[in-house]
Amino acid sequence: MLLAPLWSLFERHLFEAPPMPGLFNPYCDHDPRFDQPDAVALRRDNLRRYLASYEAPPPVFLLAEAPGPWGCRFSGVPLTSESQLVDPAFPLTGRPSSLAEEPYQEYSARIYWRALQPHFPRFFTWNTVPFHPFKPEKPLSIRTPRQGEVNAFADLLQAMLAVLAPSCILAIGRKAEGALARIGVEAQYVRHPSQGGAVLFAEGVKAVFADLDA
Repeated sequence: MLLAPLWSLFERHLFEAPPMPGLFNPYCDHDPRFDQPDAVALRRDNLRRYLASYEAPPPVFLLAEAPGPWGCRFSGVPLTSESQLVDPAFPLTGRPSSLAEEPYQEYSARIYWRALQPHFPRFFTWNTVPFHPFKPEKPLSIRTPRQGEVNAFADLLQAMLAVLAPSCILAIGRKAEGALARIGVEAQYVRHPSQGGAVLFAEGVKAVFADLDA
C-alpha cells in the first residue's frame, strides 16, 4: 500500500538529490572509511523493507529531527539502528551497511522503539531532514540542522503527508514542530527521547495511543 507512492517520492527527493555540504545522504553517499562497498544499495533496500512492512497507511505520523551517526546514517531507517534490524525480535528486518565489527547501536533508537514497538505498525516515522548533519571534518558527529536544510525538504514532507493522510501527527522536538508549522500542519509536540527525555517521550506516546483506542 505505501511502497509505490512513497518510493516514487524517495526516488525523486532522496535518490536523485544533489550533494549538500555538511549533510550525508545515506541513500546516495558512500564513505569508504565507514561504509561497506554496497552500503548505498543496502540502505535503500532497508528503506524499501520498511515501507513494505505496512499493509495500510498508519494513523499516526511521527516526525523527528535528523539521522544520528549511529542510527539512520547506517540503517537507512529513521530512528532505527543496524543492531535492531538484525534482531529477530524486532518488527523490521534489514542488513548492516557499516564496516563495524558489530552492528551499530543508537541510544535514541532503543528508547524510541521501547515505547513504540507495542503499537507497530500503527505509526510511521520520518525525519525533518532525512540526511545526516555533521560538523566540519567530523563525519560521525551530531549537528542540529540549519533552517535552510529544513526548508529544503519541506516539499517532500508535505507530499508524504498527502500520501499517508494520518489522523494524528506528532512532532518529536522543536525542529520538527517548526517544520510542520511552516507548511501549515498542526501537530502535537512530544519530547525527544534523548538527553533525559525518555520518560516524557514514553508518556506522550502512551497518551496518544490511549486516545486513539478510547
